[in-house]
Amino acid sequence: MFIKRIGIDLGTTNTLIFIPNKGVVIFEPTIVAYDLNDDRILAVGHEAKEMIGRTPDDIGAYRPLKDGVIADYKTTKAMLKYFISKTLGSFNFFKPIVIISGPAGITSTERRAVINATYEAGAREVYLVREPILAALGAGIPINSASGHMLVNIGGGTSEVAVISLGGIVSWASLRIAGNKFDEAIAEYVKKKCNLAIGEQTAEKIKIEIGLALPQKNRLETEVRGRDLDTGLPKSVIMNSNEVAEAITGNLEEISETIRSVFSNTPPELAADIIEKGIVISGGSALLRNIDEFISKVTGVNSYIAEDPLYCVAKGTGIILEHLDTYKRAVMSKK
Repeated sequence: MFIKRIGIDLGTTNTLIFIPNKGVVIFEPTIVAYDLNDDRILAVGHEAKEMIGRTPDDIGAYRPLKDGVIADYKTTKAMLKYFISKTLGSFNFFKPIVIISGPAGITSTERRAVINATYEAGAREVYLVREPILAALGAGIPINSASGHMLVNIGGGTSEVAVISLGGIVSWASLRIAGNKFDEAIAEYVKKKCNLAIGEQTAEKIKIEIGLALPQKNRLETEVRGRDLDTGLPKSVIMNSNEVAEAITGNLEEISETIRSVFSNTPPELAADIIEKGIVISGGSALLRNIDEFISKVTGVNSYIAEDPLYCVAKGTGIILEHLDTYKRAVMSKK
């Protein structure tokens, strides 16, 4: 099969690739490992993630995106080339049309960097679409209707809040606090309370296994292993879910403040629509337990998790690929 169109959810934490009629065909960490001596790429995606925190001095494993935008152009281009080649296979001679995601607050310079890197990675045409639009489409929101819809997309590097109506974003805010910051907060909490040093992957594991947004009577527990800061020896402690909620409270409060600020800049008619319809939550961090309850509590508006929140942006790229004419306004940033 000759693949002519692909959608790329280029996230700080994970990259997903969508092909019409096939769905998500690649879901890998946005991580590249390379030899520091000669800049040779050694691994991408899952294999590279396994190397984080475990490499010798001459090997580096890094995320080439920071807060949703390119931090290392050369590495991002190489990573995109790897993912596109893996998607197309050895016998596809057509360069594809690519829909690729970008943060709502992406600057013109950052936009050009993403588009150019995608062209150099093997694309024939590139359309960059802002993530809230893609996430809304993937969540089943009718973005072209004359009605207001609020979407809170909490990913790995950024949290974006947007009010969408008539195919465009009416009001929005972007915050560089999301899943990765939750991990950092958990690691810092364990360090201060338990005198235990843990790595990025351990903190993420804690978040996935027992993380929640609001304390609960029935607490979940997990064993946390790391290095004792006093003795330097291995040590394990038991951590519960309410402690995770305490660790990330500050980050969640900043996200809730961002939601309130978007509401304050939303026209009254659209705000009324949102109160009626509720707030939709998407992104990988929407999987944090009871985050919908947290957002409902701080806003007073019913909130609910989109179906398959982790895949919303990727599915949105597929919808646009199949209906480019219908969503012309969403793809105006074509180079």
